[in-house]
Amino acid sequence: MGRRNMNKMMAQVQQMQQQMQEAQEQLAKETVTASAGGGAVKATMTGGLELQSIEISPEVIDPEDAEMLQDMILAAVNEAINSSQEMASKRLGGITGGLGDLGIPGMPGL
Repeated sequence: MGRRNMNKMMAQVQQMQQQMQEAQEQLAKETVTASAGGGAVKATMTGGLELQSIEISPEVIDPEDAEMLQDMILAAVNEAINSSQEMASKRLGGITGGLGDLGIPGMPGL
Protein backbone atom coordinates (compact mmCIF):
# COMPACT_ATOMS: atom_id res chain seq x y z
CA MET A 1 0.00 0.00 0.00
CA GLY A 2 1.44 3.34 -1.03
CA ARG A 3 2.02 6.19 1.39
CA ARG A 4 -0.72 8.28 -0.25
CA ASN A 5 -3.25 5.47 0.16
CA MET A 6 -2.16 4.94 3.77
CA ASN A 7 -2.58 8.64 4.57
CA LYS A 8 -6.00 8.64 2.90
CA MET A 9 -7.04 5.59 4.90
CA MET A 10 -5.85 7.14 8.17
CA ALA A 11 -7.78 10.34 7.43
CA GLN A 12 -10.92 8.29 6.75
CA VAL A 13 -10.48 6.35 10.00
CA GLN A 14 -10.04 9.57 11.99
CA GLN A 15 -13.13 11.07 10.37
CA MET A 16 -15.11 7.92 11.16
CA GLN A 17 -13.94 8.00 14.80
CA GLN A 18 -15.11 11.61 15.10
CA GLN A 19 -18.48 10.74 13.57
CA MET A 20 -18.84 7.76 15.93
CA GLN A 21 -18.10 9.93 18.96
CA GLU A 22 -20.62 12.55 17.86
CA ALA A 23 -23.26 9.89 17.18
CA GLN A 24 -22.69 8.28 20.59
CA GLU A 25 -22.98 11.65 22.33
CA GLN A 26 -26.25 12.30 20.49
CA LEU A 27 -27.57 8.82 21.34
CA ALA A 28 -26.87 9.44 25.03
CA LYS A 29 -29.31 12.39 24.85
CA GLU A 30 -32.06 10.61 22.92
CA THR A 31 -34.55 8.30 24.58
CA VAL A 32 -36.90 5.48 23.71
CA THR A 33 -39.90 4.41 25.78
CA ALA A 34 -41.31 0.90 25.87
CA SER A 35 -44.34 -0.38 27.72
CA ALA A 36 -45.82 -3.62 28.99
CA GLY A 37 -49.18 -4.65 30.38
CA GLY A 38 -51.07 -2.45 27.95
CA GLY A 39 -49.12 0.62 29.04
CA ALA A 40 -49.35 -0.16 32.78
CA VAL A 41 -45.55 -0.14 33.03
CA LYS A 42 -43.32 2.15 30.96
CA ALA A 43 -39.53 2.17 30.80
CA THR A 44 -37.56 5.03 29.27
CA MET A 45 -33.95 4.47 28.24
CA THR A 46 -31.30 6.50 26.44
CA GLY A 47 -29.60 5.41 23.25
CA GLY A 48 -26.58 4.79 25.48
CA LEU A 49 -28.52 2.09 27.39
CA GLU A 50 -29.02 4.18 30.53
CA LEU A 51 -32.39 3.58 32.18
CA GLN A 52 -33.95 7.01 32.74
CA SER A 53 -37.29 6.18 34.34
CA ILE A 54 -39.86 3.53 35.15
CA GLU A 55 -43.53 4.50 35.36
CA ILE A 56 -46.02 2.17 37.02
CA SER A 57 -49.77 2.75 36.96
CA PRO A 58 -51.07 2.57 40.54
CA GLU A 59 -53.88 0.18 39.57
CA VAL A 60 -51.38 -2.60 38.73
CA ILE A 61 -49.67 -2.46 42.12
CA ASP A 62 -51.20 -5.51 43.80
CA PRO A 63 -49.43 -6.64 46.99
CA GLU A 64 -50.92 -10.09 46.42
CA ASP A 65 -49.36 -10.41 42.96
CA ALA A 66 -45.92 -8.79 42.98
CA GLU A 67 -44.72 -11.37 40.44
CA MET A 68 -47.00 -10.00 37.71
CA LEU A 69 -45.67 -6.48 38.28
CA GLN A 70 -42.08 -7.75 38.23
CA ASP A 71 -42.76 -9.53 34.92
CA MET A 72 -44.22 -6.35 33.40
CA ILE A 73 -41.21 -4.31 34.55
CA LEU A 74 -38.82 -6.87 33.06
CA ALA A 75 -40.74 -6.89 29.78
CA ALA A 76 -40.79 -3.09 29.54
CA VAL A 77 -37.08 -2.73 30.35
CA ASN A 78 -36.07 -5.49 27.93
CA GLU A 79 -38.15 -3.90 25.17
CA ALA A 80 -36.56 -0.52 25.93
CA ILE A 81 -33.10 -2.12 25.67
CA ASN A 82 -34.01 -3.64 22.30
CA SER A 83 -35.38 -0.33 21.01
CA SER A 84 -32.31 1.53 22.26
CA GLN A 85 -29.94 -0.93 20.58
CA GLU A 86 -31.93 -0.74 17.35
CA MET A 87 -31.72 3.06 17.38
CA ALA A 88 -27.96 2.91 18.02
CA SER A 89 -27.47 0.30 15.30
CA LYS A 90 -29.21 2.49 12.73
CA ARG A 91 -27.16 5.55 13.69
CA LEU A 92 -23.77 3.88 14.03
CA GLY A 93 -24.26 1.39 11.20
CA GLY A 94 -24.23 4.17 8.62
CA ILE A 95 -20.84 5.26 9.93
CA THR A 96 -19.25 1.83 10.30
CA GLY A 97 -20.60 0.78 6.92
CA GLY A 98 -17.84 2.94 5.44
CA LEU A 99 -15.24 0.51 6.77
CA GLY A 100 -15.92 -1.74 3.80
CA ASP A 101 -14.48 0.98 1.55
CA LEU A 102 -11.20 0.59 3.39
CA GLY A 103 -11.11 -3.19 3.06
CA ILE A 104 -12.06 -3.58 6.71
CA PRO A 105 -15.20 -5.58 7.45
CA GLY A 106 -18.00 -3.76 9.29
CA MET A 107 -18.19 -4.05 13.06
CA PRO A 108 -20.77 -6.66 14.08
CA GLY A 109 -23.11 -5.93 16.94
CA LEU A 110 -23.41 -2.17 16.33
